[in-house]
Amino acid sequence: MRKLSHTTAALSVLLATSMAANAADVTTRPAPYAPPLPVYAPPPFSWTGFYLGGNIGGAWANRDVTDTFLGVNFNNGNNNGVFIGGGQLGFNWQVSNYFVLGFEADFDGAANNNNTGTVFIPTVGSIQVTSDNRWITTLAARFGVTNGWFGGTNNNWLFYGKAGVGWVGNDDFTITNLTTGASITASNNNTNSGWLVGAGIEWAFLPNWSAKVEYNYLGLEDRTFTVPAGSPFLAGDTFTHNRNIQMVKVGINYLFTWNSSRY
Repeated sequence: MRKLSHTTAALSVLLATSMAANAADVTTRPAPYAPPLPVYAPPPFSWTGFYLGGNIGGAWANRDVTDTFLGVNFNNGNNNGVFIGGGQLGFNWQVSNYFVLGFEADFDGAANNNNTGTVFIPTVGSIQVTSDNRWITTLAARFGVTNGWFGGTNNNWLFYGKAGVGWVGNDDFTITNLTTGASITASNNNTNSGWLVGAGIEWAFLPNWSAKVEYNYLGLEDRTFTVPAGSPFLAGDTFTHNRNIQMVKVGINYLFTWNSSRY
């Protein structure tokens, strides 16, 4: 009986020692290595693709209407402002991450603006020249850089210039003698063309949407009209219409994905 008690006590001591050793081993064993989770960085925005949008703004016509026979200037470069609004479509191609090339066509209707100039000519009376612009359309190449060029992280700002051509629809270039009420219509629904330069900033504020503000200068060809023989006034006289148009517009575009990353 006593041997059994001694044996049981010995086994108990051995079991307690083994459990304590195992517990110490567990508490001192290092935790398994867990690598840090990778940080996801979205790809930079890409401007490549077609886009379609709308715009509103203002246009100012700086024009001179000269009576070459009498040497009289009817407007002396006065600016005439008008509201414009319309739409644009184009295509961008982003190269080397930072440079963007493309083209753009836009069309804007012009609010009816009765651009007039009046001069008093002795022996003839008060002569008024009237010309209305109905619409403006342009076709231009665009070239620019993204904000990534300046150290930005996602290329969602575009700074661009543009150069091309433009056309203006003119309705009613009319010469009126306000003293007698007689008038001569020089042209109807005439289109005037010229060269275009401009610059702007565009901001992609959503994956497929961008907003822009831009300035354009449109230099137009001269229009010349000779008063026909038999006219009640100024018969044989020549009028030259020399002008340019400046435009400031804000717009919004929808960018169609062209196998490129959108943030």
